[in-house]
Parts: sequence; C-alpha cells; structure tokens
Amino acid sequence: MHNNLVILAGGASSRMKKEAVTDNLSAEEIAQANERSKGLIGVGSSGRPLLDYLLLNAKKAGYQNIYIIIGEQGELFKEFYGSHDTDNDFHGLNISFAVQYIPEGRIKPFGTADALFQAVEQFPELNELEYSVCNSDNLYSAEALLALRETTSPNAFISYDRDALEFPLERISRFAIAKLDENNQLLDILEKPEASDLEHYKDVEGKIRVSMNAFKFTGKTLYNHLKNCPVNPERDEKELPTVLLNTVKANPNTTIGIPFSEHVPDLTAKEDIADVKEYLKKHYPVLNWES
Repeated sequence: MHNNLVILAGGASSRMKKEAVTDNLSAEEIAQANERSKGLIGVGSSGRPLLDYLLLNAKKAGYQNIYIIIGEQGELFKEFYGSHDTDNDFHGLNISFAVQYIPEGRIKPFGTADALFQAVEQFPELNELEYSVCNSDNLYSAEALLALRETTSPNAFISYDRDALEFPLERISRFAIAKLDENNQLLDILEKPEASDLEHYKDVEGKIRVSMNAFKFTGKTLYNHLKNCPVNPERDEKELPTVLLNTVKANPNTTIGIPFSEHVPDLTAKEDIADVKEYLKKHYPVLNWES
C-alpha cells in the first residue's frame, strides 16, 4: 500500500474558458472560470475550491504525500495550499508542487503524460515508488482513491460503470472506454468510441467501463513508457492512456480495472459549475477535515 498521490492541474482549461451557454453564473464565477485553473474555482459553500474536496477524500483514503502538477503561471495554487515548492503542511497532508513547463514552440501544455513525466523528473523518488494519479477537476470518492491505494496490482485504474455517471449521453459518448478480460485485466482503451464499438467492449457483467483518469502506477515499470510516449496525432498531446496501453503491451496482466459504480462530479466547462455546487451542497454540506 502506498501513500503518494499525483494530481494533474497544469492543463490549459481551454473548454472552461469558452463562452458559457448558460445564464445561471455570477460575474465572479465567470471571472474565476476564465482566469483560474479548474480545480481552484470556488464551488464550495464557503467559496473554497473543488480541489479542497478532492484533497479531503485523499486524506480520508490515507494518502499522505500529495504532488500537485501546476502550470508555469500556477502561483495561485501556492496561495491556497502552501508557499513552498515542497513539504507544505495542509490539514496534515504533505503537499509539493511540480511544474509542467510548455515546450518551446507550443502555446499549450503537451498533455497528461508529459505532465506526469515532468513531475517524476522533478521528484525522481517517485520512480522508485508506487503512486496514484488523478485529475484536479474531478471529485473522486474516498472509496475509489482507497481502492487505488490498496490494490496489489502493479498498475491499475478505476473502471467506472458508464450507466452510473450522471451526464448527458452525448457527453458520456466522448469518454474513453476500456476493454477488460474476464479477470478485469486491461486489454485496450478506445478514445471517442462509435456506437457500433460498444457491444465489443462490455465486461463480464455486461457493463461498459469508462476511465476517468484515476490510476495507480509502479514507478519503475512506467518511467520508460512515460519518457517515450508518442504524440497523439489527432490531439497533438502525449496522453496517459497511451502510456498505460504501452505498459500493458510490454507487461501483460499487470494492469487491472477496478470496477466502480458511482457518479464522478466533473468541472470541465462553465455549464458544470452549478451542477458541481449543487452536488457539494448535498453531499459535503460542511468541509470537515477532522472527521
């Protein structure tokens, strides 16, 4: 069992910055959506960001060392979670920051695999450890995060039941789906599946399984695949699902999909802000760090 969680927060948030097609946002919420990283938008009852709630669940799951990957302009994270580059104490969590630098000639970060590669270069101890990885703009449950800590599989991901995700079907159709064998070992991940693909990707329970970027990795086996991750030709980014698949090809039967059936709040666009606020009001009426 490991104690290390890497949180991806260095993305460009380009979908969040698009003009809203809703009129239920305040001027302050629109300003935050346009200016802040998604995980720092104040959606909690006291104006605290979504990332607080993710960190709370990480603490409940037993994680101790948190590595937040921020962008080059990510100073606001340090105002919320500690002014030092490493070893900030936030409600008993040890928080350090890695920076995802944008390569020369690009205007946007180079994707999730590049973010994690830069993090393990800046914190090479991770290459000798097991660690979990997740997004900063999703609220994973403490139970899902604990499952990643507890699994004995060298690599793993939370394999969500697509039917339990409370999103419009059009949105769910954009999620990557996973193909698992009868033992829940990962065989393939398909980005942007067609309707005709779905029947071939059902698991032993007849469920379509979705990856929401919640992973557990073994640093030693992952490093070379991170370092040599190819660029996705459509999205012009290096992506963690590609790294995961290349790891599976080199090391069969080492990556399990842990089945979960629950909703995962997602803060991707301005239209999500009201839904996430309502979810937090219902399920987290008080941000209680002592429980």
